[in-house]
Amino acid sequence: MSSFPIRIISLALFSISFLPSLNNGQLTRHSVLTRAKIVYHGGPILIETINVALIWYGNVSLNKKEAITNFLKSLNTNGNFNLQPQVTKWWKMVESYKAMLPGAKHDKVPKIIVNVAKQINDTSYKYGRNLTIGDFIPKIVKEHTKEAKNMLPIIITAKDVNMEGVCTKTCAHNGIVGNVTPYIILGNPELECPRKCEWPFTQIDSGPKSIFFLQPPNLDKAADAMVIALATTLADTVTNPLNTGFYDGPPKNSIGVGTACKAIFGSGAFPGNPGKVHIDAHTSGSFNAHGIKDQKFLLPAIWNPKTSSCWTLM
Repeated sequence: MSSFPIRIISLALFSISFLPSLNNGQLTRHSVLTRAKIVYHGGPILIETINVALIWYGNVSLNKKEAITNFLKSLNTNGNFNLQPQVTKWWKMVESYKAMLPGAKHDKVPKIIVNVAKQINDTSYKYGRNLTIGDFIPKIVKEHTKEAKNMLPIIITAKDVNMEGVCTKTCAHNGIVGNVTPYIILGNPELECPRKCEWPFTQIDSGPKSIFFLQPPNLDKAADAMVIALATTLADTVTNPLNTGFYDGPPKNSIGVGTACKAIFGSGAFPGNPGKVHIDAHTSGSFNAHGIKDQKFLLPAIWNPKTSSCWTLM
């Protein structure tokens, strides 16, 4: 088997489904079909405890920091149990991939603990504001993980930082340094690409057009869009840290378990329509998961290896 060691309140809520769930005999209430075919390629995945180093590059606002940090801390910790669904339920789908490894026991899904072990604030813009992946990533990863093994660096850039490939190609990026250290880089779309990376809160420039937009759960479009991008990329990274795990397509341009379900947030989703979500009656924010500190999140679908479809919380 391959592995990679690394005050109760009552909120007024209602659910809204923009389209009835598909029911063709192949889908469950929480499933959406896609064309992806995620398969296992024999390599390691991240298991047990994942120590995360959050590297805030530039002047990242407090709203962004709180949303991202609380999301990560909600992966293994339930919020108010009377409020469902929880972020922990979403994470259990990621954890289920360990049970899909050869020789694994399928009767119990092992936990994967995400521990925010370290936070670094680089407000000096040490490497500049226009960054390239090939030059910037190895330097900053080596600088901040050299004293800690099995650390997953997550680099979050401020809105005035231009990161090569982030925004122009993708809203977040994951890769490997030195063939052994996986990393994630998360861009801030607020200035550079809101019409690419802030959907379903903003109209997009290309692709299917939406006839309505959701209000972000934390009333900060960029922060909530960054959580969505991080969730997708984290799921991809955990299940395919070295480009030899679970994915579809060629290794250098792979489609991961999160990426395969892009733009799907609830049952009944179709291009331009995010699917079924909760609406907070007080803020009108759209969400599908409760986390710690009474925080709400809109989390993307994940590929379910048992049903070969995109699984959603609602």
